[in-house]
Amino acid sequence: MRQIEHFLASGIASSGTRTHQVWNPSTGEVQAEVTLGDAALLERAVEAAKKVQPEWAATNPQKRARVMFKFKELIEANMQQLAELLSSEHGKVVDDAKGDVQRGLEVIEYACGIPQVLKGEYTHGAGPGIDVYSVRQPLGIGAGITPFNFPAMIPMWMFGMACAAGNAFILKPSERDPSVPVRLAELFLEAGAPEGLLQVVHGDKEMVDAILDHQDIAAVSFVGSSDIAHYVYKRGVENGKRVQAMGGAKNHGIVMPDADLDQVVNDLAGAAFGSAGERCMALPVVVPVGEDTAERLKEKLIPAINALRVGVSSDPEAHYGPVVTPEHKARVEQWITTAEEEGGEIVIDGRGFTLQGHEKGFFIGPTLIDRVTPQMKSYQEEIFGPVLQIVRANDFEDAVRLPSEHQYGNGVAIFTRNGHAAREFTARVNVGMVGVNVPIPVPVSYHSFGGWKRSGFGDIDQYGTEGLKFWTKLKKVTQRWPDGGGDGSNAFVIPTMG
Repeated sequence: MRQIEHFLASGIASSGTRTHQVWNPSTGEVQAEVTLGDAALLERAVEAAKKVQPEWAATNPQKRARVMFKFKELIEANMQQLAELLSSEHGKVVDDAKGDVQRGLEVIEYACGIPQVLKGEYTHGAGPGIDVYSVRQPLGIGAGITPFNFPAMIPMWMFGMACAAGNAFILKPSERDPSVPVRLAELFLEAGAPEGLLQVVHGDKEMVDAILDHQDIAAVSFVGSSDIAHYVYKRGVENGKRVQAMGGAKNHGIVMPDADLDQVVNDLAGAAFGSAGERCMALPVVVPVGEDTAERLKEKLIPAINALRVGVSSDPEAHYGPVVTPEHKARVEQWITTAEEEGGEIVIDGRGFTLQGHEKGFFIGPTLIDRVTPQMKSYQEEIFGPVLQIVRANDFEDAVRLPSEHQYGNGVAIFTRNGHAAREFTARVNVGMVGVNVPIPVPVSYHSFGGWKRSGFGDIDQYGTEGLKFWTKLKKVTQRWPDGGGDGSNAFVIPTMG
């Protein structure tokens, strides 16, 4: 059986006797084992990072950018291999896996411009003979704890910005699909990054706690469920770290009476069921405004959902593949049952779905549930599967209130032809990322990503200018070069700028 080891600096032996199974979700078979590390392994990784980071930070930014450019070229050259490897462990179809890699690559492209974005500010003559300037400097060693659902994109969101800014980085990916993060680290080394700059350690809660407690790790970025995000944020901050912790989501799609329903249905098919719904930016709740809108939308949704093709991850005709593990399959199906018990109308039932020839695979059929209300537990919590719930709104005010009052505030979309309604909605809704006729409003790489409420803990978002702020600290310098031997001023008094 294939063994997946840690990716560490040369001279550091891999260690650990505990392992975790890595499934092939399409076949339901175990295809590999990953070795889980401990605090002792992390300590050796940190020591290697401490040796390499100062020299890397002292390397001028244009040389660091050249490494990022070469890394970008290597990812593009290995796109197919990365996508197939990702699909085999995650279950998402290959085209979707390529999108996973591509969205991470876009952040690497942004990081290629690090000489420009690192430029500080300068004020000449802020006072008599006094200049003031600021520079951004790396924190030292950063760490990332990433989820299973985007094993390429989210690691690159983190280490791309962190390393370009001059930090060393230790990545702990999900033990469910760890091969792609290791391959990315190999390519980063091939691109010219020094050994020890980017290391990958595998593990479970034991490794997470070791990262959060280690005094030499200055900052931690996390993406996962909200309960764990809160735990990571609290423990990390208590240990004096800078922490950004992105949590769960329950994104809503508001459908106004004037919306183009054919386009809405097409968008919902991809946003709700793509990647088997295992996305924090999926659209699992649709909110038609008015009963007439709800009935017209439902009538169009049913044939569209029934036409979705569920297949193995390598099937080029499949719209989506299996979920990641048997435990996750059971969890999602239980949420469907819970919704039914709560009074939801199961319009299309994906429970018990099997794929001929792959009966052991972790497949769930597309599911549509109507008559869902805000009081239902299945509405309040994240299902993270191929399940679309319909929550009917009486009017526009109701549609604004639903996502605004939900515990999660990651993303929301409104579908309408009315500019005033869209403008009013985007201004008032209490959610971090908003799409107008865009079902999955993930900002481009030169903006930033992050939700509100229990979808995000910490004050700084991922990637873009926010990512640069997170992985650097601002140093402010006030300087004076007096003429001659001194001007007789009192050196014990803070100078004024007047």
